[in-house]
Amino acid sequence: MATITFYGAAQEVTGSCHLLESPACGRVLLDCGLRQGGDAVERIHNERFSFDPSSIDAVILSHAHLDHCGMLPLLVHQGFRGHIHCTRATADLLPIMLKDAVGLYLRDLERENRRAERRGRKTREPVYDEADVEKVLRQLKPSRYGKTFKIGHHCEVCLHDAGHILGSAIVEVSLQESRGAKTLVFSGDLGRSGSVLMNDPQTLEKADLLLLESTYGDRNHRCEDESMEQLETILHETWAQGGNVMIPAFAVGRTQEILFHLGRLHHSGKLDAWQVFLDSPMAIEVTRTYDRWLELMDGDDMRELSDVHRDSLAEFLPRLQLTADTEQSMAINRIKSGAIIIAGSGMCTGGRIRHHFKQRIWDSRNTVIFVGFQARGTLGRLLVDGMKNVKLFGEEYAVKARMETLGCFSAHAGQTELLAWAANFQPAPRIALVHGEPKAQDVLADKLWDELQVRAAIPATGESIAF
Repeated sequence: MATITFYGAAQEVTGSCHLLESPACGRVLLDCGLRQGGDAVERIHNERFSFDPSSIDAVILSHAHLDHCGMLPLLVHQGFRGHIHCTRATADLLPIMLKDAVGLYLRDLERENRRAERRGRKTREPVYDEADVEKVLRQLKPSRYGKTFKIGHHCEVCLHDAGHILGSAIVEVSLQESRGAKTLVFSGDLGRSGSVLMNDPQTLEKADLLLLESTYGDRNHRCEDESMEQLETILHETWAQGGNVMIPAFAVGRTQEILFHLGRLHHSGKLDAWQVFLDSPMAIEVTRTYDRWLELMDGDDMRELSDVHRDSLAEFLPRLQLTADTEQSMAINRIKSGAIIIAGSGMCTGGRIRHHFKQRIWDSRNTVIFVGFQARGTLGRLLVDGMKNVKLFGEEYAVKARMETLGCFSAHAGQTELLAWAANFQPAPRIALVHGEPKAQDVLADKLWDELQVRAAIPATGESIAF
């Protein structure tokens, strides 16, 4: 009999980590993600695996966002030596994501240790470092979409396009056990139908157990046309009052989609005279990686690039300035108006966006546009929920900038899309909802029963399901 135990993204959105155990495959981890929110150093140092990493036979990654892969360096540091299976594009993104993350962590830890020394307190050693990231990269085992590979003698795995970000995968695991065949499907993060650049998520039809993400289980997104009109209006209004726009963006996925949409506005003559800055070394590198994998992207969007004789997302927006180094980033502070600044991190938990907030969040002429999900406990979520004052780098600032959220930029399927995707499975499988907050999961569970007559489990952290 197979069991799945939920160690992360259980009644929460971040920290995806699920342990599959079966005689057919051994002990296989689905994702090994970082919980986001709060102080990054404290969060990492407080992380404890509820299993022995050296006992894990393999890891299967759904995609390269840190809340799905960010704890891999700690896993190998603590003894994991098996293969890490993922798509080829995910394998291209992981060096960028993990090296940037470990660099930020070590710099933050060094800063905290200096502070501790000045106060006569104990300093802390890093729980992982760059060498562990290199180990992770050596243990990668990339695979093509749709190509079956084996884990052990009686387990086959196939990765399907999830349409979420470059390389994102739906994980299908087929087990041959003494009592017969079993199939587990892990949705990973499902993308929206019709999302720019990404293909629609592939549909599957057979599963005994389905782990279904539920990030937006309680609502649908605006249609793209409405959100594009909203973006155009926000930009025009902010331009008219002499302001600037700050867009906290995830380096993988959201940044590239924003650039594409701004490029569309430029080519249709609707972008005013904005200067656009991509102020994130990681996002710049990721965008170049996207350019190498354009053949995986949605065909209609690629034809739109070709129509203006461009083979690069950055070139599609001629006004774009790439500010990789610190001096270039700081120079943006001298621009008083007319700047669109795209910077990480997407949930405002770190990165250059916080420096730009320090310069501009107190000015009512400016606008902050959120284009992705903001998890509980993050600065982004607090701002979306109406925070009036924010502490940045030891100083308090009044929040007077306009706050806007654009639904069409979400990389996640909305409620109707989740239900439609789950309805493809015949007969209906058992369903466990993961990667969602309790309210969203409760609403989606009710909808699954009302529309599909399927009762969905909502497992808590540490809970197991046998199938």
